[in-house]
Amino acid sequence: MIELFHQSSEQCSAVVTRRYSTSFASAIRLLHQDLRTPICNIYGFVRVADEIVDTFHEHNKEQLLADFKSETYAAIAQGISLNPILHSFQRTVNQYQIDHHLIDAFFHSMEMDLSRTAYDQRGYQEYIYGSAEVVGLMCLHVFCEGDKA
Repeated sequence: MIELFHQSSEQCSAVVTRRYSTSFASAIRLLHQDLRTPICNIYGFVRVADEIVDTFHEHNKEQLLADFKSETYAAIAQGISLNPILHSFQRTVNQYQIDHHLIDAFFHSMEMDLSRTAYDQRGYQEYIYGSAEVVGLMCLHVFCEGDKA
């Protein structure tokens, strides 16, 4: 039965990927079949976090993001989440040994995005690192099958 939950969670991440970014979803189809699911799992995760920051204006976005962050780390530590996006993401993080400092940097940029202040050069670099570069580095863990050598 757990396999059905794993597959359903991964399908949720794939749907989020296809619905939110047709160009990224098209690029994923060019990857080897073994790489598609974990890359969708990463994208689904970052997309939901970004939606919290950019879309849910009628809600307490700070609290939603804090809850999502807490649930993310709990899912990674426990190896399960009832949130299908977080469940598929934690499976990818744990399988490919994605460094937690990358996830930390991503959440830091999402938190920076909540305030929407002007940044100096260092602030922009910090924001771009956490909101874009670390996503690529997470994907690199998948491409290298968790090999950090």
